[in-house]
Amino acid sequence: RGLGDATLQQVHTLARAQGVPLLEAARRIVETEELKPKVRATLKTLTQNFARWRDQLDALPHGELAGLILDEAGYTEMWQNDKSAEAPGRLENLKELIKAMEDYESLPAFLEHVALVMDTDNDQSVEAVNLMTLHSAKGLEFEQVFLPGWEEGLFPHQRALDEGGRAGLEEERRLAYVGITRAKKKAWIWFASNRRIHGSWQSSIPSRFLDELPEPHVEIRETGSNYGGYGRSRFDQSEPFGSTYATPGWQRAQARKQGRVAGGWGSDASDHPDEDRGATDRNWGGATRGRFGEAEGRNGPQGFEERGARWRPEVERFERSPARDRWGNPIRDKHVKVIEGALVAKSVTAAPSKFSVGDRVFHQKFGNGTVVEIEGEKLSIDFDRAGRKRVLDGFVTATA
Repeated sequence: RGLGDATLQQVHTLARAQGVPLLEAARRIVETEELKPKVRATLKTLTQNFARWRDQLDALPHGELAGLILDEAGYTEMWQNDKSAEAPGRLENLKELIKAMEDYESLPAFLEHVALVMDTDNDQSVEAVNLMTLHSAKGLEFEQVFLPGWEEGLFPHQRALDEGGRAGLEEERRLAYVGITRAKKKAWIWFASNRRIHGSWQSSIPSRFLDELPEPHVEIRETGSNYGGYGRSRFDQSEPFGSTYATPGWQRAQARKQGRVAGGWGSDASDHPDEDRGATDRNWGGATRGRFGEAEGRNGPQGFEERGARWRPEVERFERSPARDRWGNPIRDKHVKVIEGALVAKSVTAAPSKFSVGDRVFHQKFGNGTVVEIEGEKLSIDFDRAGRKRVLDGFVTATA
């Protein structure tokens, strides 16, 4: 924008000397004779643009305004004209930024999210685990990569399916590819049979993407406990999806799965009716289809007492009903035990914060401040220079 390092250094110096933000320092310096006329006019235009953009904040959606600023500032055009190898990635990052902003109702809500998840450890010389999103991992590589949360509803995310349909599913699949290919040697992929959401435990099923992985390169590891008591503990034992988004890759995976039913790595306890399904390591509690009304385990779901929920049996009855295999086909001469019950969830109260109202604290980005409100692990802090912000208590330290 025609402003060199020397001009920016003068603005920084004035801001530090007067204890004001950079934008306010820029407004003040253009009213003086410190800068050359041409540079002063350029800087004045920039400050006026900031004022105009601020006025448009209430009139335009914040995502649209962000795109407008990037265009009018010339930042998007700069990367469009750049011929370097990193230019396409930078343009993609700008699109993802606007897309991420649109997921929040307001700009303050987005900025609050950014503050809560901000990486406070910037010392690259220390050996540590790098935590990042799949979008931000593009272009990076690591010896080993850990990918948790591969469950239906999380990945692919239900909102992507609801809003984007098949196109949304394909975008999620591309992200799965990005995550796996970040690993030079090994990628660890996790899913949970039970996950605590908003204070209560909910069942989940493995992501459909797991079944599309090439078998020769997959090693399956699982816990040996009946943790949670229902649902499949292995993605290769889950029911086929009745999804309308059955893409060719998914259909090929299902065809491979059907070829394994006779006894490959996709076989399960239903092929061995004499085994104690309630204790088998092949499923957590032996539930079929993840529904309580069809649980096969003799002891009912286990492990809830210590995880914030309890199992309350209401009716236990036995009937000779035809068993069904994983594809829903009746199995002759096999019967299942039907247990009816109800899962009673307990609310989980967040641990109290270690800070108190009035405590002085320090935040790496916002500096020193005073705690004015506490909500669980979230703190509302009046920072000396940054104003009031909401942050997690783990991101601040106490000061004398």
